[in-house]
Amino acid sequence: MDILIQAFVMGVVQGLTEFLPVSSSGHLIIVPSLLGWDDAFITSLAFSVMLHLGTLVALLAYFRADWLRLVPAGLAALRDRSFGPDPDRRLAWLLAVATIPAIVAGLLLNDAIETAFRQVGLVALMLVVGGAILWLADRHGRRDRAIAGLTFPIVIGIGAAQALALVPGISRSGISISAGLFAGLDRESAARFSFLMATPITALAGAYETVKLVTGDGAGASIDVLAVGMIAALASGLLAIHGLLRFLRNHPTHVFVAYRLVLAAVVVVAWLGVGR
Repeated sequence: MDILIQAFVMGVVQGLTEFLPVSSSGHLIIVPSLLGWDDAFITSLAFSVMLHLGTLVALLAYFRADWLRLVPAGLAALRDRSFGPDPDRRLAWLLAVATIPAIVAGLLLNDAIETAFRQVGLVALMLVVGGAILWLADRHGRRDRAIAGLTFPIVIGIGAAQALALVPGISRSGISISAGLFAGLDRESAARFSFLMATPITALAGAYETVKLVTGDGAGASIDVLAVGMIAALASGLLAIHGLLRFLRNHPTHVFVAYRLVLAAVVVVAWLGVGR
């Protein structure tokens, strides 16, 4: 299959699954494996992270009004050394603190993420584990807390949960939404905080991989392949954000739990078949 078509498919997969709690990194490993795609760049972590830049643009576009308030508010809090009466100042720093665990984990585990963690069998297992966590969180979360009620210890916990998503199959949105539900957030607020929290860490990871590609450390990068994949990820990401926030206003996450279990079963069957 033409590599541009592969890039388009991977971009759509990334855009949809980055925000739905079903693991985008897991899908970016599973889809090429199931379809027999073996291009070194299409299956590389570098391409995966660059697709995440497409979804980063989707995040910035969708939540542009929030970030236009939060960035100046965060800088003002730093300047005045006070949150004052402005809730945006506090939220900006809550989001900043929430990204620290993932940054630390990414720096410590970068080599393992690029090699040992990118295994189809591990992805299938983590799909089940992440699905179980999401089901428990949705079932037992109180859903009586707003984002304004979050504290710094709570967001460190949510950030630590986000760091677990470095293992493909867990799902960054899934695990951070689960952590938000366990912390008492309602479903839509948990998803919104998860999306806002994803923005800085995705930007940092994308910047790191961009430097690698520009300096020649990328795996056979091609500008047209990158462009097709990133635009597809951007467009499908916008649809996924809007659709999930609307869905969670009135529905539980059970459909995503079921999807994860079915996908894990399909992966295991295909994996075992290949291994014969």
